[in-house]
Amino acid sequence: MITLVRKLNMSKMKILFCAALLVFNSAVAKEDPQAQVATIDDVVVVVNDDVITKNELDDRVKSVISQLKKQGTPLPEMSVLKKQILERMITDMLQAQYAKESGVKVDDTQLDLAMTSIAHQNNFATLAEFLDKLKSQGVDVKKFREEIRSEMIAKKLRDREVDSKLAISEKEVDNYLANKSQMGQQNEEYHLAHILVVVPEQASADKIQASRERAEHALTQLAGGADFAQVAAGTSDANDALKGGDLGWRPTDRIPPMFMNALKGLKPGENTGILRSPTGFHILKLVDKRSGSAPVVITQTHARHILIKTSEIMTSAEAKKRILAIKQRIDAGADFAEEARRHSEDGSAAQGGDLDWLSPGQTVSEFEDAMNKLKVGEIGVVETQFGWHLIQVLARRNTDVSTQQQRQQARMSIASFKSEEMYQDWLRQLRDRAFIEYHQDDEQK
Repeated sequence: MITLVRKLNMSKMKILFCAALLVFNSAVAKEDPQAQVATIDDVVVVVNDDVITKNELDDRVKSVISQLKKQGTPLPEMSVLKKQILERMITDMLQAQYAKESGVKVDDTQLDLAMTSIAHQNNFATLAEFLDKLKSQGVDVKKFREEIRSEMIAKKLRDREVDSKLAISEKEVDNYLANKSQMGQQNEEYHLAHILVVVPEQASADKIQASRERAEHALTQLAGGADFAQVAAGTSDANDALKGGDLGWRPTDRIPPMFMNALKGLKPGENTGILRSPTGFHILKLVDKRSGSAPVVITQTHARHILIKTSEIMTSAEAKKRILAIKQRIDAGADFAEEARRHSEDGSAAQGGDLDWLSPGQTVSEFEDAMNKLKVGEIGVVETQFGWHLIQVLARRNTDVSTQQQRQQARMSIASFKSEEMYQDWLRQLRDRAFIEYHQDDEQK
């Protein structure tokens, strides 16, 4: 209660301050009609101790409209789109506030590393070339950097608050595979899009009914010929709503059985009816379908590593210096495992840095690329988003992973579904604890 009162009072102070400025400007204008009076930016919503202003909302709306047009997605009604964007901005602000309170940060070194990776993914040799291209297209590079930083912080939060707490039992995997076998699923992949209408935690019957009515309205629009991406952008509560709800290609192993049952009879271009899950109400669209081509025999690498993490206290340069000093000792005859136990800041330190057999895709791309370039017995150094690593390849093998792959894909599918449920639940709790006060028309509430 004390926290709520504090937040309420601080928010009111901000609003009263804005009001006082308006009164002052009005008085100045009366005394001197020619005076140039600065325009006060209207407050749209108060979120705890912060505010979202009309200018900020308008800027985000312009950005989203530009994005939707590039995607070729028809625009929803402006009032609907604005409401969707405002709710997303509130969620983003709540996560940013929580990250600040709990000490979750992304420093400039980590940000530059991530942006360099984005540059390479877009076929630019260097980050400087990528940034020059953005500038030539009229993109505010400073703003773009902060957007990437915010996305990275949100991912760190999700990893810490949700994904790190995921627990999937062997029995769950067994049941999943048994259900898949009973449904006679083949090795196929589905390109999906979806609409999600979230049901609040411990929602009353009225709130559940209100959510269902939103989903039914979306289904009615689709039945009337409306574009799925347009309806998703105007209705869906999912993070990908403003991308038209596109989920991309997914193997059947990564689609929950309850959804597969609804998708089995669909042709590409068709959508399901309303599906209920613990998260809320879903509508899925089968964009396309194809035969899968997952490999059976893969090359695995047995590796070990030593990690020195980077932080505000431990700079990238200092971490690199420490990892190179460790490498020098190992090159001179020191035992790798013992150095790992003494100095590594990874969970594998107790095992002498041993990562066991690694399959493709199990580690971040920078680590995997560096590891793949090493011969058996060689030691290499690489920087990733976690810090500086010293990697040694112990052995390589080609192995048939048909059974393991089936179980791993099943585990990924279960994790994906459970993670989304837990994440939406965490966001609802974050919002329930917050003080949110709207200062525009009631339709935004």
